[in-house]
Amino acid sequence: MVIKKVCILGAGNLGSRVGLQAALSGYSVSVYDSNPAALEKSPKLMAKIVRHLEKTDQIASGEGEDKIRRLLYTDDPKKAVDDVDLINESVTEDVAVKEGIWTLMGKLAPQKTIFTTNSSFLLPSQFAEISGRPANFCALHFHDVFYSKVVDIMPHPGTDPKWIPVLEDFGRSLLQVPVVVQKENPGYLFNTMLMAFLGTAGKLLTKEIATIEAIDKSWMVNFHVPTGPFGLLDAIGLDTAWQVTKQMPDKHSQAFAALLKTYIDQGKLGEKTGEGFYTYPKPAFREKDFLK
Repeated sequence: MVIKKVCILGAGNLGSRVGLQAALSGYSVSVYDSNPAALEKSPKLMAKIVRHLEKTDQIASGEGEDKIRRLLYTDDPKKAVDDVDLINESVTEDVAVKEGIWTLMGKLAPQKTIFTTNSSFLLPSQFAEISGRPANFCALHFHDVFYSKVVDIMPHPGTDPKWIPVLEDFGRSLLQVPVVVQKENPGYLFNTMLMAFLGTAGKLLTKEIATIEAIDKSWMVNFHVPTGPFGLLDAIGLDTAWQVTKQMPDKHSQAFAALLKTYIDQGKLGEKTGEGFYTYPKPAFREKDFLK
Protein backbone atom coordinates (compact mmCIF):
# COMPACT_ATOMS: atom_id res chain seq x y z
CA MET A 1 0.00 0.00 0.00
CA VAL A 2 1.22 3.50 -0.88
CA ILE A 3 0.18 6.18 1.59
CA LYS A 4 -0.63 9.47 -0.11
CA LYS A 5 -3.40 11.09 1.91
CA VAL A 6 -3.30 11.49 5.68
CA CYS A 7 -5.91 12.67 8.19
CA ILE A 8 -4.95 14.04 11.60
CA LEU A 9 -7.65 13.79 14.27
CA GLY A 10 -7.10 16.53 16.83
CA ALA A 11 -5.69 20.00 16.06
CA GLY A 12 -3.80 20.37 19.32
CA ASN A 13 -0.07 20.77 19.83
CA LEU A 14 1.02 17.27 18.83
CA GLY A 15 -1.59 16.74 16.13
CA SER A 16 -0.59 20.02 14.50
CA ARG A 17 3.07 19.04 14.56
CA VAL A 18 2.43 15.64 13.00
CA GLY A 19 0.18 17.23 10.38
CA LEU A 20 2.80 19.82 9.51
CA GLN A 21 5.58 17.26 9.22
CA ALA A 22 3.37 15.09 7.01
CA ALA A 23 2.66 18.09 4.78
CA LEU A 24 6.34 19.03 4.62
CA SER A 25 7.08 15.41 3.66
CA GLY A 26 4.82 15.64 0.62
CA TYR A 27 1.56 14.12 1.87
CA SER A 28 -1.90 15.52 1.30
CA VAL A 29 -3.12 16.33 4.82
CA SER A 30 -6.45 17.07 6.46
CA VAL A 31 -6.72 18.19 10.09
CA TYR A 32 -10.00 17.50 11.87
CA ASP A 33 -11.22 18.91 15.16
CA SER A 34 -14.72 19.49 16.52
CA ASN A 35 -13.46 22.61 18.32
CA PRO A 36 -13.35 25.68 16.00
CA ALA A 37 -10.88 27.43 18.32
CA ALA A 38 -8.41 24.57 17.93
CA LEU A 39 -8.73 24.70 14.15
CA GLU A 40 -8.06 28.42 14.23
CA LYS A 41 -5.02 28.02 16.47
CA SER A 42 -3.45 25.10 14.59
CA PRO A 43 -2.19 26.98 11.47
CA LYS A 44 -0.79 29.72 13.70
CA LEU A 45 1.20 27.13 15.64
CA MET A 46 2.37 25.57 12.39
CA ALA A 47 3.46 28.97 11.05
CA LYS A 48 5.49 29.57 14.22
CA ILE A 49 7.23 26.21 13.81
CA VAL A 50 7.88 26.91 10.14
CA ARG A 51 9.55 30.23 10.94
CA HIS A 52 11.89 28.40 13.33
CA LEU A 53 12.65 25.70 10.74
CA GLU A 54 13.46 28.36 8.15
CA LYS A 55 15.57 30.36 10.59
CA THR A 56 17.63 27.27 11.40
CA ASP A 57 17.91 26.30 7.71
CA GLN A 58 15.98 23.07 8.14
CA ILE A 59 13.62 24.00 5.29
CA ALA A 60 13.83 26.50 2.42
CA SER A 61 12.31 29.95 2.83
CA GLY A 62 8.65 29.99 1.79
CA GLU A 63 8.35 26.21 1.61
CA GLY A 64 6.50 25.81 4.88
CA GLU A 65 3.96 28.60 4.36
CA ASP A 66 2.98 27.10 1.02
CA LYS A 67 2.44 23.67 2.60
CA ILE A 68 0.35 25.14 5.44
CA ARG A 69 -1.96 26.87 2.95
CA ARG A 70 -2.59 23.54 1.22
CA LEU A 71 -3.72 21.75 4.37
CA LEU A 72 -7.42 21.17 4.88
CA TYR A 73 -8.66 22.25 8.32
CA THR A 74 -12.20 21.10 8.98
CA ASP A 75 -14.80 20.29 11.61
CA ASP A 76 -16.60 18.06 9.11
CA PRO A 77 -15.47 14.46 9.84
CA LYS A 78 -16.77 13.12 6.54
CA LYS A 79 -14.78 15.67 4.56
CA ALA A 80 -11.72 15.07 6.71
CA VAL A 81 -11.49 11.34 5.91
CA ASP A 82 -12.51 11.48 2.26
CA ASP A 83 -10.26 9.00 0.39
CA VAL A 84 -7.61 8.98 3.17
CA ASP A 85 -5.04 6.21 3.37
CA LEU A 86 -4.06 6.72 7.01
CA ILE A 87 -5.63 8.33 10.06
CA ASN A 88 -3.54 9.37 13.04
CA GLU A 89 -5.56 10.30 16.13
CA SER A 90 -4.28 12.79 18.70
CA VAL A 91 -7.38 13.67 20.72
CA THR A 92 -7.33 14.03 24.50
CA GLU A 93 -6.29 11.09 26.69
CA ASP A 94 -9.86 10.22 27.64
CA VAL A 95 -11.27 6.77 26.91
CA ALA A 96 -14.81 7.99 26.21
CA VAL A 97 -13.60 10.69 23.80
CA LYS A 98 -11.39 8.25 21.93
CA GLU A 99 -14.15 5.63 21.77
CA GLY A 100 -16.46 8.24 20.29
CA ILE A 101 -14.05 9.37 17.60
CA TRP A 102 -13.10 5.81 16.59
CA THR A 103 -16.72 4.71 16.42
CA LEU A 104 -17.32 7.62 14.07
CA MET A 105 -14.23 6.92 11.96
CA GLY A 106 -15.25 3.29 11.58
CA LYS A 107 -18.46 4.48 9.95
CA LEU A 108 -17.00 7.20 7.75
CA ALA A 109 -13.48 6.20 6.66
CA PRO A 110 -12.76 4.20 3.47
CA GLN A 111 -12.17 0.49 3.91
CA LYS A 112 -8.55 0.89 2.78
CA THR A 113 -7.68 3.28 5.63
CA ILE A 114 -5.08 2.36 8.25
CA PHE A 115 -6.28 3.45 11.69
CA THR A 116 -3.56 4.66 14.07
CA THR A 117 -3.72 6.21 17.52
CA ASN A 118 -1.17 8.65 18.89
CA SER A 119 -2.32 7.96 22.46
CA SER A 120 0.40 8.45 25.05
CA PHE A 121 -0.64 5.73 27.51
CA LEU A 122 -3.91 4.11 26.39
CA LEU A 123 -3.61 0.87 24.45
CA PRO A 124 -4.70 0.22 20.86
CA SER A 125 -6.62 -2.88 21.99
CA GLN A 126 -8.93 -0.55 23.93
CA PHE A 127 -10.25 0.94 20.69
CA ALA A 128 -9.51 -1.59 17.94
CA GLU A 129 -12.84 -3.45 18.13
CA ILE A 130 -14.97 -0.35 18.53
CA SER A 131 -13.41 1.08 15.36
CA GLY A 132 -14.80 -1.83 13.39
CA ARG A 133 -11.38 -2.37 11.80
CA PRO A 134 -9.30 -4.25 14.41
CA ALA A 135 -6.93 -5.73 11.83
CA ASN A 136 -6.20 -2.24 10.48
CA PHE A 137 -5.69 -0.68 13.91
CA CYS A 138 -2.29 0.09 15.44
CA ALA A 139 -0.65 2.64 17.73
CA LEU A 140 1.59 5.12 15.91
CA HIS A 141 2.91 7.39 18.62
CA PHE A 142 4.96 10.48 17.84
CA HIS A 143 7.00 12.53 20.28
CA ASP A 144 8.02 16.12 19.48
CA VAL A 145 8.37 15.32 15.72
CA PHE A 146 10.83 18.16 15.04
CA TYR A 147 13.16 17.62 18.00
CA SER A 148 12.59 14.15 19.46
CA LYS A 149 12.29 12.29 16.19
CA VAL A 150 11.08 8.88 17.34
CA VAL A 151 7.82 7.18 16.40
CA ASP A 152 6.56 4.14 18.32
CA ILE A 153 4.75 1.46 16.36
CA MET A 154 2.77 -0.73 18.73
CA PRO A 155 0.31 -3.31 17.36
CA HIS A 156 -2.34 -4.99 19.45
CA PRO A 157 -2.74 -8.79 19.22
CA GLY A 158 -5.22 -8.48 16.35
CA THR A 159 -3.24 -6.06 14.17
CA ASP A 160 -2.45 -7.47 10.73
CA PRO A 161 1.39 -7.80 10.71
CA LYS A 162 1.52 -6.52 7.13
CA TRP A 163 0.98 -2.98 8.40
CA ILE A 164 4.14 -2.88 10.51
CA PRO A 165 6.63 -2.37 7.63
CA VAL A 166 4.19 0.05 5.99
CA LEU A 167 4.13 2.15 9.14
CA GLU A 168 7.90 1.91 9.54
CA ASP A 169 8.34 3.30 6.02
CA PHE A 170 5.77 6.01 6.73
CA GLY A 171 7.61 6.99 9.91
CA ARG A 172 10.93 7.22 8.07
CA SER A 173 9.33 9.36 5.36
CA LEU A 174 8.42 11.84 8.13
CA LEU A 175 12.11 11.87 9.15
CA GLN A 176 11.40 9.90 12.32
CA VAL A 177 13.18 6.87 13.75
CA PRO A 178 10.60 4.04 13.95
CA VAL A 179 10.79 1.67 16.91
CA VAL A 180 8.50 -1.35 17.14
CA VAL A 181 7.03 -2.23 20.53
CA GLN A 182 6.50 -5.97 20.35
CA LYS A 183 3.89 -6.21 23.11
CA GLU A 184 1.30 -3.68 24.20
CA ASN A 185 2.70 -1.56 26.98
CA PRO A 186 1.15 1.61 28.45
CA GLY A 187 3.61 4.38 27.71
CA TYR A 188 5.46 2.50 24.97
CA LEU A 189 9.22 2.69 25.64
CA PHE A 190 10.27 6.27 26.38
CA ASN A 191 7.08 7.32 28.18
CA THR A 192 7.35 4.30 30.48
CA MET A 193 10.79 5.49 31.51
CA LEU A 194 9.66 9.14 31.60
CA MET A 195 6.69 8.52 33.90
CA ALA A 196 8.92 6.68 36.37
CA PHE A 197 11.03 9.85 36.51
CA LEU A 198 8.08 12.27 36.71
CA GLY A 199 6.23 10.08 39.19
CA THR A 200 9.22 10.07 41.52
CA ALA A 201 9.37 13.88 41.31
CA GLY A 202 5.67 13.98 42.16
CA LYS A 203 6.24 11.69 45.12
CA LEU A 204 8.99 13.96 46.45
CA LEU A 205 6.64 16.94 46.18
CA THR A 206 3.49 15.39 47.66
CA LYS A 207 5.46 13.96 50.58
CA GLU A 208 6.78 17.50 51.16
CA ILE A 209 10.38 16.34 50.91
CA ALA A 210 11.30 19.31 48.70
CA THR A 211 9.79 22.20 46.75
CA ILE A 212 9.09 22.26 43.02
CA GLU A 213 12.06 24.55 42.45
CA ALA A 214 14.47 22.44 44.52
CA ILE A 215 13.50 19.24 42.73
CA ASP A 216 13.89 20.87 39.32
CA LYS A 217 17.22 22.45 40.24
CA SER A 218 18.61 19.10 41.42
CA TRP A 219 17.71 17.43 38.13
CA MET A 220 18.81 20.31 35.91
CA VAL A 221 22.24 20.67 37.50
CA ASN A 222 23.02 16.97 37.71
CA PHE A 223 21.99 16.19 34.13
CA HIS A 224 23.03 19.52 32.59
CA VAL A 225 19.59 20.06 31.05
CA PRO A 226 17.49 23.26 30.75
CA THR A 227 14.30 21.83 32.26
CA GLY A 228 13.45 19.84 35.36
CA PRO A 229 10.53 17.44 35.90
CA PHE A 230 7.96 20.12 36.74
CA GLY A 231 8.95 22.33 33.84
CA LEU A 232 8.63 19.26 31.66
CA LEU A 233 5.19 18.49 33.09
CA ASP A 234 4.11 22.02 32.17
CA ALA A 235 5.27 21.39 28.60
CA ILE A 236 3.43 18.05 28.42
CA GLY A 237 0.26 19.53 29.93
CA LEU A 238 -0.98 18.89 33.46
CA ASP A 239 -4.28 17.58 32.11
CA THR A 240 -2.46 14.92 30.08
CA ALA A 241 -0.27 14.00 33.06
CA TRP A 242 -3.37 13.75 35.27
CA GLN A 243 -5.18 11.47 32.81
CA VAL A 244 -2.23 9.08 33.00
CA THR A 245 -1.42 9.38 36.71
CA LYS A 246 -4.98 8.92 37.97
CA GLN A 247 -5.06 5.44 36.38
CA MET A 248 -2.07 4.25 38.39
CA PRO A 249 -3.20 2.34 41.49
CA ASP A 250 -0.34 3.04 43.91
CA LYS A 251 -0.92 5.61 46.65
CA HIS A 252 1.91 7.90 45.59
CA SER A 253 0.52 8.22 42.05
CA GLN A 254 -2.95 8.84 43.42
CA ALA A 255 -1.62 11.58 45.70
CA PHE A 256 0.17 13.22 42.78
CA ALA A 257 -2.95 12.90 40.59
CA ALA A 258 -4.94 14.69 43.31
CA LEU A 259 -2.40 17.51 43.35
CA LEU A 260 -2.48 17.82 39.56
CA LYS A 261 -6.28 18.02 39.71
CA THR A 262 -6.11 21.09 41.95
CA TYR A 263 -4.13 22.88 39.24
CA ILE A 264 -6.48 21.70 36.50
CA ASP A 265 -9.53 22.91 38.42
CA GLN A 266 -7.97 26.38 38.43
CA GLY A 267 -7.39 26.26 34.67
CA LYS A 268 -3.65 25.89 35.15
CA LEU A 269 -2.75 23.27 32.56
CA GLY A 270 0.86 24.28 32.01
CA GLU A 271 2.60 26.21 29.27
CA LYS A 272 -0.39 26.07 26.89
CA THR A 273 -2.58 28.09 29.30
CA GLY A 274 0.18 30.39 30.56
CA GLU A 275 0.41 28.83 34.00
CA GLY A 276 1.03 25.47 35.61
CA PHE A 277 3.76 24.77 38.10
CA TYR A 278 5.42 27.87 36.59
CA THR A 279 4.11 31.03 34.90
CA TYR A 280 4.70 31.58 31.16
CA PRO A 281 6.08 32.88 28.85
CA LYS A 282 8.91 33.62 31.29
CA PRO A 283 9.04 30.75 33.79
CA ALA A 284 11.43 31.03 36.70
CA PHE A 285 13.53 28.04 35.60
CA ARG A 286 14.53 29.92 32.41
CA GLU A 287 15.83 32.92 34.34
CA LYS A 288 19.62 33.20 34.45
CA ASP A 289 19.69 33.29 38.26
CA PHE A 290 17.50 30.19 38.78
CA LEU A 291 20.44 27.85 39.34
CA LYS A 292 22.33 30.15 41.68
